[in-house]
Amino acid sequence: MIRVRGLTYTYPNSDKQVLKNITLEVERGETLGIVGPNGAGKSTFCHALMGLVPHFYHGTISGEVIVNGVSVVQSHMGEMCRHVGLVFQEPIHQFSGAKLTVEEEIAFGLENLGVDSATMQERVDWVTALLGLADLRRRNPYELSGGQMQRVAIASVLVLKPQVLVLDEPTSQLDPAGTAEVFAAIEALRAEGVTTVIVEHKVELLVEHCSRIAVLVDGELKALDTPSRVFSRADAEHWGVEIPRYSRAYRALDPASESVPTTLHETVERLRDYELSHRG
Repeated sequence: MIRVRGLTYTYPNSDKQVLKNITLEVERGETLGIVGPNGAGKSTFCHALMGLVPHFYHGTISGEVIVNGVSVVQSHMGEMCRHVGLVFQEPIHQFSGAKLTVEEEIAFGLENLGVDSATMQERVDWVTALLGLADLRRRNPYELSGGQMQRVAIASVLVLKPQVLVLDEPTSQLDPAGTAEVFAAIEALRAEGVTTVIVEHKVELLVEHCSRIAVLVDGELKALDTPSRVFSRADAEHWGVEIPRYSRAYRALDPASESVPTTLHETVERLRDYELSHRG
């Protein structure tokens, strides 16, 4: 679904490479989490999947980015919008400002594409049910809670039926309740087989919902593996990213362990095994 080979990128009027020889693949239907310190190149990588890099920001790019069989570099923004949906940190910045209800806001992109009314109604019905927005359809999108607004932003992208959804720190401005709403939506997308790439600082949630984690540091891909394998690495403490609390706690208990759990369920299982192995 996503194939990146040797992606290197420099913004205009700069000598610093923001992305350095990134190579990775994301399978169809997979949920990939991306972590890294500030300035690591996470947002730039998201923009490269959508085509904002290089077609909007310009700059110098090399390597290959293929999404759903389409070359991002050789294509154009209009084409990529049919394959990739991008959701930003601030949902209000994605709202059109021209619609007075949630369902109208969600349908705005379909209107611009000239989709017929029957198909539009079917798509809006589907996405509002999927993301738990059916009861909010008549509400003003600017009067919703942060979590609700972010779900509307996701819906307005998902209604276009992209094969890939990219979320760039979608919960950074949300409280725990709003964050839970967004991750519930991500689980719904997984059930629908949508390929999802999510940049997020809340590592505890990423390890619960993502099959793999990619770590970006200073534009370089430092790790790409399952959450347990990523945070079991000896150099994980030096990346400048949060280590899941269960991983830290288990490491303190068993410093010699070659692997650490990342979730509560994994930790309970590992502690049971640890107790049995040290009993007596």
